[in-house]
Amino acid sequence: MSAGGGTRAIIAALGANLAIAASKFVAFVFTGSSSMLAESVHSVADSGNQLLLLVGNKRAARKSTRTHPFGYGRERYFYSFVVAVVLFTIGALFSLYEGWHKLVDPHPVESPAWAFAVLIFAIAAESYSFRTAIKESREFKGNGSWVSFVRRAKAPELPIVLLEDLGALLGLVFALFGVSMAVATGNGAWDGVGTLMIGLLLGVIAIILATETKSLLIGESAAPEVEDKICAALEAAPEVSRVIHLRTLHLGPEELLVAAKIAVEHDDTAGEVARGIDEAERRIREAVPMARVIYLEPDLYRADAASEQRTGA
Repeated sequence: MSAGGGTRAIIAALGANLAIAASKFVAFVFTGSSSMLAESVHSVADSGNQLLLLVGNKRAARKSTRTHPFGYGRERYFYSFVVAVVLFTIGALFSLYEGWHKLVDPHPVESPAWAFAVLIFAIAAESYSFRTAIKESREFKGNGSWVSFVRRAKAPELPIVLLEDLGALLGLVFALFGVSMAVATGNGAWDGVGTLMIGLLLGVIAIILATETKSLLIGESAAPEVEDKICAALEAAPEVSRVIHLRTLHLGPEELLVAAKIAVEHDDTAGEVARGIDEAERRIREAVPMARVIYLEPDLYRADAASEQRTGA
């Protein structure tokens, strides 16, 4: 997945969230609604998250060094994990606290027209941001489901923006529900209910993001179809009789480490083996351009040893 699509979606979300956060704070000042305050903090947290994602993209582009010979691609995973933590600690916990406080000490929503106007504006702005994220993601989603895209995507930015925008839209609906019920019944406790719903929503999204980005941060292999392409490219080289075992690891969203033990004929010369390895590496990079680091170990095929190596023994 190219970083370009993710960057466009991040910038669109950042612009929308900054405008929405300002309008929500104005509405909170006039209404005193805890739902509006929770949504204001939610938008500020989202804006901070988008800035973190942009920082991660920038730092990940640094060239490799002696101390980091494989580069800094995983910076994008680290900052994405920080986003999940920020969303939970600032967004979810603050909203849950505000909702509980409003239930304990309810008071009517003042000047509700401000809240309704801002919420409608925010829904329109978030819908634009969400539409941009969907448009940028559709190219990479393929024929799979959106759930599968979020779980399998190696570039974390688009899934994060998608979930944040989805959470923002649902949060606005919850805020609209809470404010509407508080105005209709004259009971400010409904405002607290809407705020609690926002907090629970943000908590669920934060847990999903933390789980997925933690897996990427620890290290994930390439997708099965990518590994199949690598095996096919290796075995297409005339000097390689078969792949004994293969290991892959994402060094970053667009950087893949490939390590494989390949079987060669027992009477091949060292020169033939070297030429075979060079040809195999060329075929891998042609089939899978993101395979940046490749290590191939020639060996003789032995069925019992190959079985142990495939299972990681």
